[in-house]
Amino acid sequence: MTTSFQIEPWRALSPEVADVIEPELEAITEEILATIASSVPEYARPLEGRFGRGIRTGVGEALHQFVALIRDPGPGRGPGRGVYVELGRGEFRQGRTLDSLQAAYRVGARVAWRRIAAAGREAGLAAEPLTVLAEAIFAYIDELAADSVEGYAEAQREVADLRRRRRQELAALLLREPVAEAADVLAAARAAGWELPRLAAAAACAEGELAGVARRLPPDALTTVVEGVGCLLLPDPDGPGRAEQLARAAEAARLALGPTGPVSELPASWSLALALNGATVAGAVPTSPLLRAEDHLAALLLFEGRGLATRIADRRLAPLRGLTEKARTRMRETALAYLRHGGNAVAMAADLHVHPQTARHRITRLRELFGEQPDDPDARFELEVALRAG
Repeated sequence: MTTSFQIEPWRALSPEVADVIEPELEAITEEILATIASSVPEYARPLEGRFGRGIRTGVGEALHQFVALIRDPGPGRGPGRGVYVELGRGEFRQGRTLDSLQAAYRVGARVAWRRIAAAGREAGLAAEPLTVLAEAIFAYIDELAADSVEGYAEAQREVADLRRRRRQELAALLLREPVAEAADVLAAARAAGWELPRLAAAAACAEGELAGVARRLPPDALTTVVEGVGCLLLPDPDGPGRAEQLARAAEAARLALGPTGPVSELPASWSLALALNGATVAGAVPTSPLLRAEDHLAALLLFEGRGLATRIADRRLAPLRGLTEKARTRMRETALAYLRHGGNAVAMAADLHVHPQTARHRITRLRELFGEQPDDPDARFELEVALRAG
């Protein structure tokens, strides 16, 4: 079973050990600072300004807190952690990894142990407390290093969160109708770290699949959620290599892609992508991993105007109501083939996979049901809308 002494070895030391160490703190601080400057290349500069104050404070506070813990371990390290969390955050802000700070901690531990051990021997400390003291110093430094790792990670998360928020705000601005002012879009793009492309398109997918799709796209894709639908704004989707990237992303989820155009046309591209996504979910468009709105404009027109299309169908297809389901289906197919091929029985037969004579019989039956509608331009248009909407 692990004891508190093993986790925090300084708890096993007598408070008198603090009296031995305390007079040495100033000299130890200066030697640690000098050794760090000569041993850690990133810190090989005068300890001036904010940087110098941070390092000097970190070393001084570390030593004083260590002595305070030996003297009274009860309160623990909680109150003093902020200094080392902030050191980690500072390293991230300076664009450095944690390697230099971790190296500085190791240097500090070695120098501190050498000076403190010498002071302990001079004060007559026995071997056992000196051993515990060594364990305490290195365990303490490990905790300082862990605090800095935590601070570094917090700073990373904050920057990532800020970048994500700014990109979401930019996406909302790009999709806004009426179209946002160009100066506002440019300022938002700069704040989000996104280079405005010459051409772009919007794509839609299921909200739950957005993250998986985004991971397969280059980092210049803006992703957000709009009214419960995953939204992706894609720079130059027709550019070199982009088709392969889109195909790879579509392996993670079905993508409905709006048309490509200038950034100012993204609201229209998103509107079509959203409509195509809804039409696919409703089964109004045949599904495939990557759907392009430009390939399904007629289907989208009918889907978006399905209320009117239903009213037209109710009126124009009324002659089929008295038929059985099987006969109704057969006559719908015949009527659509008739409209496609202008009443040519041979072409209709090939389309319907029947004998031309059978096609002629069906044409006769079609005229019995619909009269002259298939040959009247206005009626023919509405009849085709009704058949295709169905």
